[in-house]
Amino acid sequence: MKQEYTLTGTIDDLSRQIQQELVTPLVVVEAHLENIEKYDSKLGAFQTVFVEDALAAASAATKAIAAGHRIGPFHGIPFGLKDICEFEGRVTTNGSMAMRDRVSTHTGSLVRRLVSAGGIVIGKTKAVECAFGGWGTNQHMGTPWNPWDMQQARVPGGSSSGSGVAVAAGLVVCAVGTDTGGSVRLPAGYCGLVGLKVTEGQLPTDGIMPLSQTLDTPGPMTQSVTDALLMYQVMAGVEAWQIDHDREQRRGIYAQLDKGVNGLHLGVMDARERENCSPDMLDNYDATVAQLESLGAIISVFSAPQSYGELSHENGMITAVEAYQNHAKYYDDASLPMDEDVRKRMLTGKTIPAHDYVGMLHRRLAAVDEFVDTMTGFDALLTPTCLSAAPLLSEVDQAQLPGYFTRPFNYLGLCALSLPTGLIESGLPASLQIVAAANDEAMALRIGAALEAVLVPIGRPVLG
Repeated sequence: MKQEYTLTGTIDDLSRQIQQELVTPLVVVEAHLENIEKYDSKLGAFQTVFVEDALAAASAATKAIAAGHRIGPFHGIPFGLKDICEFEGRVTTNGSMAMRDRVSTHTGSLVRRLVSAGGIVIGKTKAVECAFGGWGTNQHMGTPWNPWDMQQARVPGGSSSGSGVAVAAGLVVCAVGTDTGGSVRLPAGYCGLVGLKVTEGQLPTDGIMPLSQTLDTPGPMTQSVTDALLMYQVMAGVEAWQIDHDREQRRGIYAQLDKGVNGLHLGVMDARERENCSPDMLDNYDATVAQLESLGAIISVFSAPQSYGELSHENGMITAVEAYQNHAKYYDDASLPMDEDVRKRMLTGKTIPAHDYVGMLHRRLAAVDEFVDTMTGFDALLTPTCLSAAPLLSEVDQAQLPGYFTRPFNYLGLCALSLPTGLIESGLPASLQIVAAANDEAMALRIGAALEAVLVPIGRPVLG
């Protein structure tokens, strides 16, 4: 009997089907490779596709599971790997034409954990050059096409642009992103996905080409809140048996997903921050907040001690200094084929004196303390993920960056979840950002799960 497989399957659903032998990893991977072959010439989500390796890994996973050697819930799941993550023996370009032949000599801890859990790397996904940009554009390596508008090119969000497009379009089940100022949450927001920005230091960054050592955080990009939790646990090195046990018994962090929001104190934007949003995004935000209130959440206005714009600027300055320190040899050489939009951002870091940089780091510590004090009594904060739905590529102003609501929380070292909350009139996704205290990913996921349960699913973009 021919096995049937739906490309909209989540990690959670597929894991159960694989465990029950209703479908095999080989069928799952073949279906995704077929979709890549059919659609990626238009979408351009992948830098490289590992066809033979993915099929070999899927065949091995199928045999192992049939023989009773299932590792855990990620066994046999095909995922996309952002092309700034080292994967031994494979090319890792960091989104740059100047590094197009650079072969990784090692594999980072994060990738090792995902592969050791049975995950199948189906390919490397495109990224903004050196991960420095929120729109998702790349002058030389190509800008992935946001699948929610197949007629007009819209930004996919960056810098994890290919990861966002690949998951949204059903080319992979989930993907790895990295987030320095919104690079998981922005593509998740523009592409209608769930993206988790973890607390600074929660996940290993060795084997990930750095943008800002101070602010970089890797994270999962998935189709659901449960998937984000599951992938996050794998990335954090939680044993597969423990994930299986907690997931089945609804214990540990999985128990948090079932608690709802009744009695939680949630902070919403004040008047000055509301002025930054497009009208349709603001309407969706208000409707989403109203749904949380109907579920029993206590809603109050939260006024940050500094505007999100000021915090965003500080994030950008630290990023620029550290990015230039990491990549100066490429951007100081005018003969190299570097993305000129990224070069302008990168060279900003060259002009900042060392004493100013040290001052930035000291200001950051004070800002964190002040913000955390102001947040006392709130369980989480709510903002839109993006200022507007995905703009047309032709209308993007590269001098303006989209991470107004995302950058502040890298700067403050907090965690945040991006969640799709509906389609606006144009048919594009809207998204909510749920910000929780440092090391309280469980709270962000709990609120996201409660909201996801009552929202009308946005479905998949139509690719044909």
